[in-house]
Amino acid sequence: MKGVVLAGGTGSRLHPLTQITNKHLLPIFDRPMISYGIEALVKAGVTEIMLVTGGNHAGEFLRLLGNGEEFGIARLFYAYQAKPGGIAEALALAERFAVGDRTVVLLADNIFERSLQRCVDAFGKQAAGARVVLSRATNREHLQHLGVAQLNGSRRIERIVEKPKDPPSEFAVTGAYFYDETVWDVLPSLKPSGRGELEITDVNNWYVERGLMEYDVLDGFWGDAGESIEAYYAVNDFVRGHGVNRET
Repeated sequence: MKGVVLAGGTGSRLHPLTQITNKHLLPIFDRPMISYGIEALVKAGVTEIMLVTGGNHAGEFLRLLGNGEEFGIARLFYAYQAKPGGIAEALALAERFAVGDRTVVLLADNIFERSLQRCVDAFGKQAAGARVVLSRATNREHLQHLGVAQLNGSRRIERIVEKPKDPPSEFAVTGAYFYDETVWDVLPSLKPSGRGELEITDVNNWYVERGLMEYDVLDGFWGDAGESIEAYYAVNDFVRGHGVNRET
């Protein structure tokens, strides 16, 4: 299984901190944010990784990560997204790297308390399709700013709703996604959303509509450190007090 870490975007929600660097290079407790996502994949056994980034600070990732050996990566590749075009567009840049293999995609500002190992193992046993990682969120106002899974009585995902006014469940879709080889056929079929970007939710709903989407609910803390300044500091406080990517 190949890993794709997405670390692009303008980081506008973390201004003015991101006026001086890419948001994924900002510190979380005692190290750069990007290192937690890489650690999450490496600890789960995914050691062939492509990092996709963009903007004016892309070279700083190379200075930090080098060939990845220090971080436990067997093979590290880089791709550059010339302009912001959405998560799905960024993923498409990894096709030549990952084609012919299954792929786990991780948004580098997503921080998990628990290891992704269980999710990686489950996807390895899955016959085909895709898999998402859900996290339970009880604050409905917060859910209105997230992607939320609508589940049916058989515990299947019926659809994923982006930023719903009336959240259909308490299960938020985190920034960890698993795809089989079909994803490289799905991406070219996408149409830009109202904000002119190719949305990862459209990719996920393509699999949902065909009954090919599975999921895991990950216990413990999950935070999107790029969601807002408040969320950034909340993630920082949690990591400092509890640590992340833990097996138990």
